[in-house]
Amino acid sequence: MKKILVVALVLSTIVSCNQQIVDTKTEGEKLMQVSREWSKIAQSRDVDKTLSYWADDALVISAGQPTLKGKNEIRQMVEGSFKNPAFKISWEPERAEIAKSGDMGYLIEHDDMAGSDSTGKLFTHRYRSITIWKKQTDGSWKNVVDVMGPESSK
Repeated sequence: MKKILVVALVLSTIVSCNQQIVDTKTEGEKLMQVSREWSKIAQSRDVDKTLSYWADDALVISAGQPTLKGKNEIRQMVEGSFKNPAFKISWEPERAEIAKSGDMGYLIEHDDMAGSDSTGKLFTHRYRSITIWKKQTDGSWKNVVDVMGPESSK
């Protein structure tokens, strides 16, 4: 019985020593910076670099549009948008929340999008979005869910 207690005590000590304490504020700031970098990349119209911020199985959910599942469907959307000469997009994260485990987080963001419709009429829209991120094994963050809807006026 004593051996079992000693082994249990040693194992619990090892496990508690291996648990990392995550500075969620610092991780949130890092994630917001990743989002800002992504916005700049999207403004450059580089399809592959823009896609690199999404996870392979990411979802993009936009009001009034079918849900895009995975990078192939997201690529089609990005390529189509970038083909429109009037298309512009930018966003700014407003706040970040990181899980205590440090492996998941989300951002609340404001998005600005401009372009032209199929008739050539120019438009500008302001959106509010929530992006959900997952930390990868290499320490980088990938967007796993991107939800965007029109910002309502007050």
